[in-house]
Amino acid sequence: MTKTLVVCDCLGSQSIDVTALEAGTGFSCSRVFSDACGSQIEQTAKLITSGDAVIACQQQARLFTELAEELEAETPGFVDIRDRAGWTAPGENPTPKMAALVAEALVPVPSEKTLDIVSHGTCLVIGDSEAAWSAARDLSATLAVTLLTPTAGDSEHASVFEIVSGRLARAQGSLGQFDLRIDSFQQMIAGGRGSPTWTDPRDAARSSCDVILDLSGGTSLFPAPAKRDGYLRADPGSAPAVAKAVFAAAQLVGTFEKPLYVRLEEPICAHSRAGQSACTKCLDVCPTGAITSAGDHVAIDPLICAGCGACSALCPSGAITYDAPPVGSVFSRLHTLATTYRNAGGHAPRLLVHDDEFGTEMISLSARHGRGLPADVIPLNVSALAGFGHAEMLAALATGFTSVNVLLAPTTEGDVITSEAALANAVSGQDSVRVLDLSDPDALSDTLYAAENGVAVADPILPLGSRRQVARLAAKALRPEAEVLELPDAAPYGAILVDTDACTLCLSCVSLCPSGALGDNPDNPQLRFQEDACLQCGLCSNICPEQAITLKPQFDLTDAAFTQKVVHEEEPFACVDCGSLFGVKSTVERITEKLAGNHAMFSSPETIRMIQMCDNCRIQAQFHATDNPFAGKERPRVRTSEDYLSKRKDH
Repeated sequence: MTKTLVVCDCLGSQSIDVTALEAGTGFSCSRVFSDACGSQIEQTAKLITSGDAVIACQQQARLFTELAEELEAETPGFVDIRDRAGWTAPGENPTPKMAALVAEALVPVPSEKTLDIVSHGTCLVIGDSEAAWSAARDLSATLAVTLLTPTAGDSEHASVFEIVSGRLARAQGSLGQFDLRIDSFQQMIAGGRGSPTWTDPRDAARSSCDVILDLSGGTSLFPAPAKRDGYLRADPGSAPAVAKAVFAAAQLVGTFEKPLYVRLEEPICAHSRAGQSACTKCLDVCPTGAITSAGDHVAIDPLICAGCGACSALCPSGAITYDAPPVGSVFSRLHTLATTYRNAGGHAPRLLVHDDEFGTEMISLSARHGRGLPADVIPLNVSALAGFGHAEMLAALATGFTSVNVLLAPTTEGDVITSEAALANAVSGQDSVRVLDLSDPDALSDTLYAAENGVAVADPILPLGSRRQVARLAAKALRPEAEVLELPDAAPYGAILVDTDACTLCLSCVSLCPSGALGDNPDNPQLRFQEDACLQCGLCSNICPEQAITLKPQFDLTDAAFTQKVVHEEEPFACVDCGSLFGVKSTVERITEKLAGNHAMFSSPETIRMIQMCDNCRIQAQFHATDNPFAGKERPRVRTSEDYLSKRKDH
């Protein structure tokens, strides 16, 4: 069914060119309403009832959703073309951007995978202040509350919640499955007159709960506490903060859907091999501690993962990929925005990447009370801002955007985005990716209006494939004349440098390379390298016993990166007995020189000669030697019937 775009100029505050929108998007538009959510809502209701409507207003999404439910009609789609496009500086033509935003809003996005989390409402309140006691009393009507105080003091016997004393030594888990260990644990004894008595303190008491309300005023129990589901923390001296935390805790009862933000492919993880550490980028950057080492690969706790996306942006092998939604949907949205903008008559668009909450509010405030966004700046909201890495930045430039501006949010992992932006600029060869750390809507507008626009790529790409494949495709489009690009340290692309004087061709690097970038030749002593497969994980340099390998970050854009090339080779050694080739000549000669006359086992010419034999000849020589290590005692003579008959006396 053809989409019908319901447009409204919002009491004449924006200009909408219906003909241009229809030409740019391919969708039919309603007539331009002026008050679609107010005096003209009956006409809007008819359009919602009649077909597949898309309302070009995000502000009144709740109103129109409830209206669709009353009409028993399908819930319409929504797209904001007012705050993000229509409310802009006078003289600007917002129509190409409006068309791009409408087309991008209708790009199908796969539904995210989720996991059910059950919270039965057992809540631990930590603290000894009046705020903690008050919060425990307020929550006891809704939750099963236990108050943990640091010392066993006076209290009332009769209480609507349980009171214990101790020090929380360890807390693990998240909403619905917190695991606790309490030292100096004491429980109140219910009986007796006067002040209550307490049990004797004991350490390592174990317990569990569904929700933790931390009003201790001390250090957070978890890294990135705002990202830990089920853990609420507030300053006990701030009444509004405590009230907000208490209200949030009261809602955490029931079954909740936890998105499975990332997907892990363990076989291609380059974390370690044979106990030797290699890539630790995801471990170093995870703010919640959801990623841990699990041998040759990492493990991700989906219940702790907050979905920031930083691990997927930094993973060199693609073992960790963001899956809510998949990275392919981001590439598709970028392509749709740039293509539709050009088809609607726009030229040289700029991209503004922002998160769902902070960035959306900044744009809305700027549009309502200031100049809004320039007409050539197209906003793109992403759920995981830190997951918008260098591959996505390069894809945006290669699909037709002249620049990429990333607006940081207060909770965003800014270091990750800054490093990824530097890598994208190094690959593109221009300062086209900028990180904006702004909290003033007017400052955002001023920065974007003052920035100079660049030139869009001549031949835009269609970004398909993995992040590494898209990054290579984008780099070739942005630097068509370049062959090898120099990259900053820690880049996930590059070559290796081999010290041929130190390398003994032991090939330990080949056997442990997680990506198969290093290989050997079964017929000749050779070390081969394929640059396109190299992750720059550093395992080869860590494992090399001769310290002969160093990493060289670079990006080879030629076809030579897809082929194996010999980085070191030597002459094979010929067996002194049968003449077959084996081993490395320099290695055999070096071993012979070191052991001959210097080791008790190689004191004779015969044993020295065995070093220079192939495996088959060496075994034969050992078997026929006078001191054959395989020889046993002399076998006894076989007994026959004659031996037994000769002892008989009856013949």
